Amino acid sequence: MKNLLLMALLLAAGAVRAATPPDSALAPPRAARPWYRPGHLALQTGGGLGMVAAGAGYEYSKGRLETDILLGYVPKRFASSTLSLASVKFLYSPFRLPVGEKLQVVPITVGAYFSYTHGTINDELKGQYSSDYYWFSTDTRYGPLLGSRLTLLAAPVAATGQPRKLSFYYELGSNDLYLASYLNNRNGGLGIGQLLTLALGLKADF
Repeated sequence: MKNLLLMALLLAAGAVRAATPPDSALAPPRAARPWYRPGHLALQTGGGLGMVAAGAGYEYSKGRLETDILLGYVPKRFASSTLSLASVKFLYSPFRLPVGEKLQVVPITVGAYFSYTHGTINDELKGQYSSDYYWFSTDTRYGPLLGSRLTLLAAPVAATGQPRKLSFYYELGSNDLYLASYLNNRNGGLGIGQLLTLALGLKADF
């Protein structure tokens, strides 16, 4: 009788062990990303944000909303003075189209940006111009953005289980000064092509 009871206990223990997934007891819980830690790095050229601009960004709402913070640079030989730019971009991507297992297309991204430029030539000499000479700001710009991107999916990030992404993007943009100049000078003013800026960039999750 004792032998039968012992055998029943051993069989029950084996059944419980077999029903338990092998990794569930051993795998540590995935740590949530701290709110202050960026989700991706960004590098771009053009777009009115510097000859080269780099920074980091955050994603919200399952990646549909993004905020990028960039620092840009323009050498003196291209702008009469060395320029450094600080920019913030807010982007919305309504949907993604999967193309195979490791490729996604984001057909449209819309957003806006704000930038501040340090080192503009008009700020170099005090009293160079009267305070009302320029009706617009010489160092701050803001405007709309419209773009698209192609995303490659790599192995998931161990800490979050989310796929690692490498995205190539372009953005067409404008700014308050260009738009105001166009609206105030429709006859012989700026053409549509002169209203737009083009940015090419790369984003990488980490």
